[in-house]
Amino acid sequence: MTNAFRQDSLSQRLVRRARSDETGSALIELAMALSFLGIPLLLGTIYVGMLLFYSTEVANAAHAGALYGMQSSTFAADSDGITSASQSEATDVGASLNVAPAIFYACSSAIDGTQYTTQAAATTACTGGSNHALEFVQVTASYGVTPFARIPGMQKTITVSTTSVMEVEE
Repeated sequence: MTNAFRQDSLSQRLVRRARSDETGSALIELAMALSFLGIPLLLGTIYVGMLLFYSTEVANAAHAGALYGMQSSTFAADSDGITSASQSEATDVGASLNVAPAIFYACSSAIDGTQYTTQAAATTACTGGSNHALEFVQVTASYGVTPFARIPGMQKTITVSTTSVMEVEE
């Protein structure tokens, strides 16, 4: 029995020695996996987060410009005021923000229908008892986002753009 006992303990020692030789390899595998997967995932997360931040900034700017223009027909025609309101809302973008305000008219019975460039054309087209011309201000804001680093397969500059439309109060 002592011989069998010695054999078991010898085989157990060999197994323990084989296991102890592999303990460092798990750490090396983890380091390799993190370098190949972790760093690109981190960079991609930062990249997408940056795009989301700027798209929110541009959307808020377009909304602020439309809010300025919807106050009255006078404010809707003030392109410089709309642009200034939009750019002051986007403090991180500032003067680099491109703002394109526009005015259009639509019939009250078909707001999603035909858009007219003049009030006279809209008034002529909007016939009927309660159908009348409505004035809208449309503000399109855009900004070219340049990522912090060049990532292969991604564009150098991505243009983030949004449009806000509001009815002008009379």
